[in-house]
Amino acid sequence: MTDTPTDGDPAARLDAPLSRRSFLAAGLALGPTVSMGAVLATLAAAAEPAAAEVAPSASAAALNKKLLPGFEQRFIQTEGMQVDGIMAEGAIINTLVGGSGPPLMLIHGYPENHLCWHKMVAELSKRFTLVLPDLRGYGDSSKPGTSPQHVNYAKSVMGSDLIQVMRTLGFERFQAVGHDRGGRVLQSMMLDNPEQVTRGVMLDIVPSDLMYASMNKDLGTRYFWWFFHIQQEPLPENFINALPEYYVRSHFGIQNRSESTVPPELMADYIRTCGEPAAVHAACEDFRAGAGIDSRVLEANRRAGRKITQPLLTVWGSKGTIGQSLDVAALWREEADNVSASGLPCGHLIHEEDPQGLLSLLKSFLEPH
Repeated sequence: MTDTPTDGDPAARLDAPLSRRSFLAAGLALGPTVSMGAVLATLAAAAEPAAAEVAPSASAAALNKKLLPGFEQRFIQTEGMQVDGIMAEGAIINTLVGGSGPPLMLIHGYPENHLCWHKMVAELSKRFTLVLPDLRGYGDSSKPGTSPQHVNYAKSVMGSDLIQVMRTLGFERFQAVGHDRGGRVLQSMMLDNPEQVTRGVMLDIVPSDLMYASMNKDLGTRYFWWFFHIQQEPLPENFINALPEYYVRSHFGIQNRSESTVPPELMADYIRTCGEPAAVHAACEDFRAGAGIDSRVLEANRRAGRKITQPLLTVWGSKGTIGQSLDVAALWREEADNVSASGLPCGHLIHEEDPQGLLSLLKSFLEPH
């Protein structure tokens, strides 16, 4: 478990043969009547960006510098682990570190990356050393491929990445905030590592298996991707790859309840990092794991009486689908012993839509030392 060497290209260790998924995606993008030569030309044109998936462009580095001034970027290699007897791969986790004080990890969701916290870092970095990772499969972290039972994207595996990141940085105990998919990873981290993760904040989610159990026509319609993304590979991947920018923008349009929440340059970065084929596949695998192996683990924990014992704050957007459709506080009180709960007048993107409201809640809940 070591840092990626700074004098080498971390992407060089991730080269892999061309996948059937990429081949089919290229054919779909070119339309139904194309020659084999045209398909191969499209694949060749796409090869360079795919090979550089953990080596951000100069423009990405400039955006980090602009939105996260003073933060240091590191690529941290993690080791794989076994889940239900299946070995998951390790990953390379893109991590931004800045500020001073006790450690606080902020974990993004779909389809965002570490930059989503940009409206909050100036204030939080006065009190905490902030660690902003890209989850495996997202942002400029590496993107492991298909695996049995989608184990490469089991939340225990994604959580293990982040525990290893913190240990590499020298932090054995820390607090964390998780939004969307990041909250699901944080739930696993708090259950699996109660001595390391001392308290956690869940933003606009409920546990995955309870989310599926709560689905009705209205919720399933508004959160249709919970069923679309889990379809068998490569069906959702091919549809998304045909219009990736449209798909990412549409997702934000559905979730966002405030005007001009995401600046154009940040939206472009979300499209860059979540709209390329390897990231599209990773996101689908993340959701497939959520509907499968993750839900089975949560159900087994519940049967065994395992609950989160650390203090937990759950926050939802009262104008969003989750806040309007579910009793968020009640569902989390089934999972944790010590739950605080609060809604904010915004949609799903709480940290983007109401950063001041969220900062106020965090100031009251998080321990300053």
